[in-house]
Amino acid sequence: MLDIRQENIDKRVAALSPYGEIAGFTCNVLDTESLEEVKKQILERWGHIDILVNAAGGNLPGATLREDQTIFDMKIPDLNRVIDLNMYGSVYPCLVFGKTMAEQKYGVMINVSSMATYSAITRVLGYSMAKSSINIFTQWMAMEMALKFSDKIRVNAIAPGFFIGDQNRAVLINPDGSYTERSKKVMAHTPMGRFGDISELNGIVKFLCSDEASFITGAVIPVDGGFSSFSAV
Repeated sequence: MLDIRQENIDKRVAALSPYGEIAGFTCNVLDTESLEEVKKQILERWGHIDILVNAAGGNLPGATLREDQTIFDMKIPDLNRVIDLNMYGSVYPCLVFGKTMAEQKYGVMINVSSMATYSAITRVLGYSMAKSSINIFTQWMAMEMALKFSDKIRVNAIAPGFFIGDQNRAVLINPDGSYTERSKKVMAHTPMGRFGDISELNGIVKFLCSDEASFITGAVIPVDGGFSSFSAV
C-alpha cells in the first residue's frame, strides 16, 4: 500500500494486517522517482508485481463550483492540481509498475474512473476532465500491453457511481442526516434508489484481478446502481 502520508499508512496497515502480510510505503504518485524507489523496494522484497490498483484521487474547493458560481470563477491553480492528481496520479504508477509487468509478461492494472465521465455533472469540472482522461488512458494502456508485451497483462477501470465519502459528504448529506437537493437529483437518476456502499466495489475489483477475467482488457465498468444506463424519464 502506498500513501504520501505516513500516518495514513500506519492506520491502514494496522487495519489490514489481520488479513495477511501487509506492507506500506511512503510514496508520491506524482513523482516518478518516488515511484521508482518504491518499486525497487517491492521487487527486493517479493520479486514480482502482480496487481496495481490506482486509488489516488480527490478534489479541491477551488476546483469545485458552487451553485452561485460560473466556470469563469474556477481557480486555475486548483484546477491544475485536481487534474494532475486524478490523471497523472494513475498514469505515472501504470508507467512505472507496468514496465515491470511488461518485463515479466503478466500483471493486472485497475484504474478508477467515474460517473462524471459519462455526461456533464455540475460543479466538478476538473475532476470530470481528469477521470475522462483515465478512460482513454486505460484503453490505450490495455492496447499497448496486449499488442507489444503479453496478452496476460490486462488493464481495466471501474467507474463508481455515487458513494458517500469524506470528499463529497458535505454536498450530499445535510447536518441532520437528510439528503441535500443534489442527493435528491442523484436518487432520481439511480434506479436502485440509494447510494452505494464502499464494500460494493470489492467484487468487481476481485473479478478483474482474477483469472476469470482473462479475456477482459480495456474495459471501463460502471458500478453505479444503474445511474449510467437510466435517462431518468
